[in-house]
Amino acid sequence: MAQIVHTEGESNTSGARKAWLEKSIGPNSAPLLKRDADAFLHQSLSSPCVSTIAKAEGIWIEDMDGRRYMDFHGNSVHHIGYGHPRLIEAIKAQLDDLPFSPRRFTNDPAVELAEKLGEIAPGDLRKVLFTTGGSDANEVALKIARAATKRFKTVSFWDAFHGAGFGAASVGGEATFRSHIAGPLLPGTEHVAPFACYRCPYNHPGPETCGLACAKMVDFVLEREGDVAAVIAEPMRAVPYVPPPGFWKAVREACNRRGALLIMDEIPTGLGKTGRMFAFEHDEIIPDIVTVGKALGGGILPIAACVAREDLDVCGDFAIGHYTHEKNPVTARAALTTIKIIEEEGLVERSAELGDHAMTRLNSELLNVAIVGDIRGRGLMFGIEIVDDRADKTPGNARAERIYYACLEAGLSFKISQGCVLTLSPPLTIAEEDLDRALDIVIGAIKEAA
Repeated sequence: MAQIVHTEGESNTSGARKAWLEKSIGPNSAPLLKRDADAFLHQSLSSPCVSTIAKAEGIWIEDMDGRRYMDFHGNSVHHIGYGHPRLIEAIKAQLDDLPFSPRRFTNDPAVELAEKLGEIAPGDLRKVLFTTGGSDANEVALKIARAATKRFKTVSFWDAFHGAGFGAASVGGEATFRSHIAGPLLPGTEHVAPFACYRCPYNHPGPETCGLACAKMVDFVLEREGDVAAVIAEPMRAVPYVPPPGFWKAVREACNRRGALLIMDEIPTGLGKTGRMFAFEHDEIIPDIVTVGKALGGGILPIAACVAREDLDVCGDFAIGHYTHEKNPVTARAALTTIKIIEEEGLVERSAELGDHAMTRLNSELLNVAIVGDIRGRGLMFGIEIVDDRADKTPGNARAERIYYACLEAGLSFKISQGCVLTLSPPLTIAEEDLDRALDIVIGAIKEAA
């Protein structure tokens, strides 16, 4: 079997990972890593782990040997930083007030959260269902689309990630989650090449000359199939890739023409990460369904949500979610408090401002560094693509790994996407001086590797 390049993170079985573990893991962390490897089923991107965590606070994680890292990964849950005191206080109070609600009953925090999500979502996105994870939220969205359109097919993108469940993996497009042992997957899950202007699958030099071939291919498939229920996609790919101007307007119009719904998976990008409350707002469109998760629980508790147009409330005679913790008052309180913190601390605006600052520094200071192929992002989700040759864009996978472990050694943690993209996603609460310190680390490591 050919070696898979993981879109969602760096290899945890490479020689570079083994060298890191041998060189950098302290005596207190090593035994726990061994116990972890012995106790857990092994899977790609996971065990063996990169290190241990004993403390998580603000932008920092700390291992059992006292080694501290600024966390620019966080599985996209740490928008408000780790252990926000206001969130911890709210969760404790809710535990004292009402710790659980059986599914067939309702409670005030759950209803208030549903109302709040309907309030912050634009347009007619008003009806809500909660799940415990983003993968499930996406599968709820697919069920709604099937019920509303009386169709079952989908169009999604290669390299996309929508979760690890069979339905979510079927519409996803990354081999790590859908190939080999995973099949057979759901029928009718058509895929097209994603927008990726630096490495255009259609071999165009850029969005100025391509006529949005990637968007036209979506319309082509919708027309040819004729019975697609939904297009499901990440508004901005978290690897990261920003859509070319006009892409989502063209896809939105194509969905309208062909009778397909548009589902936006905002699980990593929503709630302010890109400098807007929802990433699709940059592109001036409104989907029919949006899913949110990850940071919704404030980096403490797992909760996700599917938010649909009011007229898509068409599944009343069926169970499309029916999760045990569907209306858990504690997770609902965590999500409500997280949204209030984001709003009241101005974190959406802060993400936009700090993101502009980071992109300005990266573009300026890495302009003439030959191994930097592309710098891209929105808000506080940005990436640097490492190449071996700028002219032919040869992916610099080994070089990217060296940079990654050099940054870890210097106290900065992030992830590698697509084999060679240094993917940085700090909390929206980060101080500008800490952001600059992290940028100093990554810029220095890139220049050293060049």
